[in-house]
Amino acid sequence: MEDSATFGWIDYLVFAAMLSVSAAIGLYYGCTGSKQNTTSEFLLGGKKMGIFPVGMSLAASFLSASGLMGAPAEMYRYGTMQSINVLTFIVIVPVASYLYAPMFHRLQVASSFEYLERRFNLYVRRLASLILIIQMTLYMATVVWAPALALSQVTGMNGFVAVTINFVVCAFYTTVGGFKAVLWTDAFQFCMMMLSMAIVIIKGNYDVGGVSAVFNASLASNRIEFLEFDPDPTLRHSFWSMIFGGYFMWIAIFGVNQAVVQRYVSMPSKRDVPRALLLCFTMIVLMDAGIYYLGLVIYTKYKDCDPISSGRVTKIDQLVPLFVMESSGSLPGVPGLFVAGLYSASLSTVSSGLNSLAAVTLEDFVRPLVSPTMSDVSATRISKLLSIFYGLIAYGLVYLMANLNHLVEAVLSIFGLAGGPILGIFTLGMFFPWANSMGAICGFLSSVGVMFWIGFGAMIMRAQGLITYDRKPVSIEGCTDLFLHNATVAVHDESFQPLGIYKLSYMWYSAGGFWLAIIFGLIFSGFFGFQDPKTLDPEVVYDLGKKLFWYLPRKTREYLRFGIGDNHVRQTKRKNASDSSSDSCGEEVVGTPMDKLRTIVD
Repeated sequence: MEDSATFGWIDYLVFAAMLSVSAAIGLYYGCTGSKQNTTSEFLLGGKKMGIFPVGMSLAASFLSASGLMGAPAEMYRYGTMQSINVLTFIVIVPVASYLYAPMFHRLQVASSFEYLERRFNLYVRRLASLILIIQMTLYMATVVWAPALALSQVTGMNGFVAVTINFVVCAFYTTVGGFKAVLWTDAFQFCMMMLSMAIVIIKGNYDVGGVSAVFNASLASNRIEFLEFDPDPTLRHSFWSMIFGGYFMWIAIFGVNQAVVQRYVSMPSKRDVPRALLLCFTMIVLMDAGIYYLGLVIYTKYKDCDPISSGRVTKIDQLVPLFVMESSGSLPGVPGLFVAGLYSASLSTVSSGLNSLAAVTLEDFVRPLVSPTMSDVSATRISKLLSIFYGLIAYGLVYLMANLNHLVEAVLSIFGLAGGPILGIFTLGMFFPWANSMGAICGFLSSVGVMFWIGFGAMIMRAQGLITYDRKPVSIEGCTDLFLHNATVAVHDESFQPLGIYKLSYMWYSAGGFWLAIIFGLIFSGFFGFQDPKTLDPEVVYDLGKKLFWYLPRKTREYLRFGIGDNHVRQTKRKNASDSSSDSCGEEVVGTPMDKLRTIVD
């Protein structure tokens, strides 16, 4: 494009400065203090991380470059229905802080899946770990392709060269600086995102005539809508799918996702978790409000000449870079700041993914299978190699992501397909004391199998144009002949109709996977014989009477306890008593009357 010439040396300097600062943070934490020689330092920051870096890192990690480019494109093409998913954040903070985070903080696990082994068995733990590895590698590949699109459009640089730069820088500071570097680079990079998007929004809003012009154009094209109450589950976005489907998608991330659990455990106290989440969601809401509004600004600029229909860009995700170059390309440094912001979003997501995958693989596979007594120095070295390994895997998968038509939908679909079953299996363990190991395995595999069949089948159908959604109107009446010669019209074979289940909205994937895992888990648990709650370790399952139904009468709460751990506690006391009642010659030592009374009561 001719506009790419406006990406000058100042823009390259701004972009290079962002990469240099990110790398410098990694060097700082890699060359000072403990030098990341222990797994606690490398994977958990020594469990001394503060609210600010954790909260900002949480916001940056899951506000990816695909979101920064995809959300405005969503507003442009489909309207504002997606924006109401921010309402789910109201309940995510208390639910994640009260129902899920305390369990991980109580057990102090480096891998969230260690909980599954303690509650069920080793096989459940490794199955869930494997699914997370697949999910995170696909996710990382998706989010790095977005800034590559932007950089190739505004500079003419090959997209795969841009991806290479991304992975090299990210793998460097993640491997050298460890978890502390990941959190503090996330905080820095989120500030870069906010600054770059603020400048683009303010300049673009001024150019199109201000807020009134934006809302008038959006209202005239029916893009502003929030009250779609149709219960049809095949409807792409509705109030019900965005609120209830969105809840399960977000709680799967902020409740049990490994990258998030690492951040929870890295803080000294579980009381810090809700504060970090409040900071996180405050930042996300501010950013979301901006990028959703940016989509309406972009529509106002192109309402008479749609860049997609006229052939100026080939993918909807290229819309934002085009707008930036045409509205702000004349301002020295702004295109470079925009690209730096996108790269910041991508780097923060990938660094979190690499660090969490290294932790999961080390704790769930390498350490128990290779050397349970592995030294901290060796474990840390292996963690660094694993970070590089997963970076290479995700880099290879980028070639698959290059064929996706809409990045934000692909990212949310991937999270939903794996996140729902994983959330379901954790919930099954924490809140259903009758669930057993075989039920958990069968329920988890059934849920994953069904949801992957639906999700990937739907992606294929959409890629082939066999599943389409109604889009908001666009026009090419204001286009000149310069662009119209590139316009194309897609033609699809309508004789083949995909299965109805493939039309299920991607926003229901997490909810579907969650409920399937629980329902199948309980059914199979009953088939193989329910778990006796009295034999469970009370540390790995919640007392429902206290946790969920604390407001009921005392007798009801005692009944809802189901005797969790009673036998386990008795066996532990007897073992301790046996250990302490024998001297070195094996003779029984007579206990006090109180000891005898406790034995009789037990």
